[in-house]
Amino acid sequence: MGLSSPLSVSSFLHTAFRLAAGGRAAACHSTPAGGRAAASHSTRTFSSHSSPPPAVAPISRDDLVVLGIETSCDDTAASIVRGNGEILSQVISSQAELLSRYGGVAPKRAEEAHLQVIDQVVQQTLDSANMTGKNLSAVAVTIGPGLSLCLRVGVKKARRVAGLFNLPIIGIHHMEAHALVARLIEKDLQFPFLALLISGGHNLLILARSLGHYVQLGTTIDDAIGEAYDKTARWLGLDIGKGGGPALEELAREGDADSVKFSIPMRQHKDCNFSYAGLKTQVRMAIESRNICIDKSPIFSANSLDRRSRADIAASFQRVAVVHLEDRCERSIEWAMKIEPSIKCLVVSGGVASNQYVRNRLNHLVVKNGLRLVCPPPSLCTDNGMGCGVMVAWTGIEHFLVGRYDFPPPVNDPEDYMYDLRPRWPLGEEYSQGRSEARSLRRARIHPSLTSIIQGSMQQ
Repeated sequence: MGLSSPLSVSSFLHTAFRLAAGGRAAACHSTPAGGRAAASHSTRTFSSHSSPPPAVAPISRDDLVVLGIETSCDDTAASIVRGNGEILSQVISSQAELLSRYGGVAPKRAEEAHLQVIDQVVQQTLDSANMTGKNLSAVAVTIGPGLSLCLRVGVKKARRVAGLFNLPIIGIHHMEAHALVARLIEKDLQFPFLALLISGGHNLLILARSLGHYVQLGTTIDDAIGEAYDKTARWLGLDIGKGGGPALEELAREGDADSVKFSIPMRQHKDCNFSYAGLKTQVRMAIESRNICIDKSPIFSANSLDRRSRADIAASFQRVAVVHLEDRCERSIEWAMKIEPSIKCLVVSGGVASNQYVRNRLNHLVVKNGLRLVCPPPSLCTDNGMGCGVMVAWTGIEHFLVGRYDFPPPVNDPEDYMYDLRPRWPLGEEYSQGRSEARSLRRARIHPSLTSIIQGSMQQ
């Protein structure tokens, strides 16, 4: 996937959070030879220690308490989770009204909304757990992938809390958090396992070999399934205030899934990548051919015949969209078994994993292939729910317990502190058999994957 070679020890130890002034590395972090901070493309996410650094006293799993902060897109979320998996508090501030008003995420407005509520959300999270920062063991925060304007808000708040209370800080990969939250619920879920991460911005099939070691089997080459659900819901005139996916799933129950003959994407491609752009085009053409005008007749005012026509399109779209998922998952199981024959589970997470139709179809596929389906509850799947703070805190716990975190930031850090955010950040190394079909992916400004960063340090 055009990823960099393993990082040097000095680059690996350099923090993902950098001081802007003079390019100096943050206090108590090492820099490469010559005194210059590592370039942003080679900086790492968190420091790896064989034992806790002097600033962090040894702590048992049951006593470990981590605050998780998530601002990668449109909602502001925070949660406090104990090392044993107990969720002590979770708070979210939704931007659903903004989404409805502007027809999607507007990055600058989303940033402004985060700035307005981030302090309140974190304080309410602490209050709900009857805690102050002094009770925390560490702070975990999403640093990518996502919208850089939004990510920056969460990281700045995390650094303020960590600096004020002398706490380690843990940079979190948003998609890894989706995969690992299943281990919060399923205590017996062990590595290796296969994971399908499906949301508005991502379709990702990964083989999780161990913590921080992921193999990417398939990814989105244009539009993700969640984006296709949202657009189709909007085109059908549905109320998307609570998300296009749930609205479309509900309408689809009224329709005939075989009534509109949409073609199944990429059946001629023998890989595990996903494409929903063509299906979206087919849906748009079907809507136009039926003279459905959502501006004049939203779903709540449609007559029975018009509503049935829209329901048929919704059901037919959903069937084909999920068949595409099934095709890719079945091939990924075959590939994963070649690498890790001992896998027993397929984890399905992300916002679209809340869809019951998707779960039922994938469960049938997984059982047929001798595996077990593991789905976190819907509250822990969606990016638009309280669970997004929980999954960040839990992933922070997983990494903290193996010594991967940054030292506490200086309390008196200047406000112009610059962060090495990672808006486009692969989770794992790409499986060689799947590379040839993904040529349309944009390559520019992609950070080294989380897996390559961690493995690069282990090889030194």
